[in-house]
Amino acid sequence: MTRIDSSLHSAARHNLRQLSIIRNIALGGQLLALLFFSQIQDIGLPVLVLGAILALYALVIATTWWRTFRYPVITELEFFCHLLVDIAFFTALLFFSGGASNPFVSYYLVPISIAATTLPLRYTWSVTLLSLAAYSWLLNNYLPIPALAPSHHHGDSVNLHILGMWCNFAVSAALITYFVTRMANTLRYQEEQLALRREDQLRDEQVLAIGSLAAGTAHELGTPLNTMKILVDEMLEEPSSHREDLVILQQQLAQCRTTLKALVATAEGGGETQQAISLRTYLDKLFERWQVMRPRVQAHIRYADELSEQTARFHPTIAQSLTSLLNNAADVSPERVEVEAGWDDQALELCIRDFGAGIEPSLKEKLGKPFNSSKPDGMGLGLFLSRATLDRYGGNVSISPGDGGGTVTRVILPLTSQS
Repeated sequence: MTRIDSSLHSAARHNLRQLSIIRNIALGGQLLALLFFSQIQDIGLPVLVLGAILALYALVIATTWWRTFRYPVITELEFFCHLLVDIAFFTALLFFSGGASNPFVSYYLVPISIAATTLPLRYTWSVTLLSLAAYSWLLNNYLPIPALAPSHHHGDSVNLHILGMWCNFAVSAALITYFVTRMANTLRYQEEQLALRREDQLRDEQVLAIGSLAAGTAHELGTPLNTMKILVDEMLEEPSSHREDLVILQQQLAQCRTTLKALVATAEGGGETQQAISLRTYLDKLFERWQVMRPRVQAHIRYADELSEQTARFHPTIAQSLTSLLNNAADVSPERVEVEAGWDDQALELCIRDFGAGIEPSLKEKLGKPFNSSKPDGMGLGLFLSRATLDRYGGNVSISPGDGGGTVTRVILPLTSQS
C-alpha cells in the first residue's frame, strides 16, 4: 500500500467515526421525537414499527463504531455505502411518519453535505441523486399522519406546498453538491501541497546536513589520498609484475582527488553552472569518467536514433547524480549494464537497466529515503541525493522492475531549466 492510499484509508476511518457521532445525535433526536409525539402529544405514529427501525439503526451504529477500531482499513466505497444505509433508514422512518409532509424531510441534506466534503464527485452525485429519488418516492408513497399534513389548506394548495418543498430541496442539494465539492477539493489540494512542501523542507534539511558532513569528510580524505598517490607513483618507478594494476589504481586515485575537489568547491559555493555544451559531448564525457571509475563493468551504451544537435548548461551536481545512478546499477549487475540516452528540444532522457535481483518488496516504500539500502555495505544515500539534486532542477527519477528481472531507472531532465 502506498503512502497516499494509507492516508486515504486513515481519513475514511476518521470520517466514519465522525459519521457515527452524527448518527448518535440523530438517533437521540429521533427517539426524543418518538417519545414526545407518542406519550405527550399523541399524533398517531406507529410506535412499534418506528421503534423497531430505530433499534435496528442503533445496532448498525454500534457495529460501525466497533468496525472502525477492529479493522483500521476503511475505503471510500465503504464510507459511501454507509451513507446509503443512512438514506435507506431515514426513508423508512419517513415512510411511516407522513412521507414528504414530515418537516424533517430536509435531513436528506445531511448525507449529501457529508458526501460533498469527504467523497469524490462521482460518489457525491450518487448520494444526491439517490436522496432526491427517495424524496420523490415519498411524495406519493407514505403512511398518512393527519397531524403532519397542512390541513388548513385546500388540496391543491397542499400539493403546491409539498411540491415547493421538493423544488427547494432539489436546488439546495444541487448547489451543495456542486459548490461544496469544489471547495472541499480545493482544501484537499492545499493540504496535499502543504504536505509536499513539508516533505521538501525535510529533504532539503537532510541534504544540507549530508552536504556539510561530506564537505568535512572530503577535507579529511585529502591527506590519505595524497599519501596513497605518492606511494603508487613510487611503486610505478620500480619494475613490478603488478604494473597494470598499479596504473588502474593511479587512475582511480586521480578520479577520487578530482571528485573530492569538485565536492569541496560545490559545498563552498564554487560549483558554478558550466558553459553551454553539446548533449552528446556532455554524455560522452560522463560515460567516459564513469567507465574509468568502474573499468570492470560491462557497459552497453546506446544513443537514440535521429538526435538533434542540442546544447545545454549543467550544474556539476547533475553529473554527480547521474554517475551515482550508474554506480547503483553497476553495483548490482557488474556483468552487464545497459544505458540508453536520448533527447529532444525539451528534455534529456536516460534509461539505465541493470540485471540484478531487482527491488525487494520490503524496500519499495522506503526507496529513495536516506539510510535505506539493499546493499549490505550501502547507506542508501546515493539514490536519495540523486533524486534531491535532479528534483531541484526540474528532473524526475523513476524506478521500475525490468522485463525478465533487474531494475530500470529512468531519468528525465528538462533542458529548459538548464538554459
